[in-house]
Amino acid sequence: MAKKILLIEDEANQRILYTETLEKHGYEVESVSNGEDGLKLLEEKTFDLVIVDIKMPKMSGLETISNILGQRKNLPVIIYTSYPQYKQDFMSWAADAYIIKSSTSLDELVSKVKELIGG
Repeated sequence: MAKKILLIEDEANQRILYTETLEKHGYEVESVSNGEDGLKLLEEKTFDLVIVDIKMPKMSGLETISNILGQRKNLPVIIYTSYPQYKQDFMSWAADAYIIKSSTSLDELVSKVKELIGG
């Protein structure tokens, strides 16, 4: 059975690209555009991993992570963002990985997903 990933990313084109890439690697991906919707999905379904952006409308990625870990402490979380400066924020330390988005390759993201949940 495929491992399930929740992707929380506000940019529609990036959501599609990440979903397609992860699905090609055998993962089942559900994506939402903001943290509030992500938290609702987490209440309804079980996921093996969450990938979250930091800068999003309604609720930041750091707020989202705080809420996720309040619900499910052992759920692996990857911050996938264009903003390296948030890596120093202690709230980001709760994530299992902090990856800076690459404009050319999703290899680092896919590699970290495989490291954390297999596949």
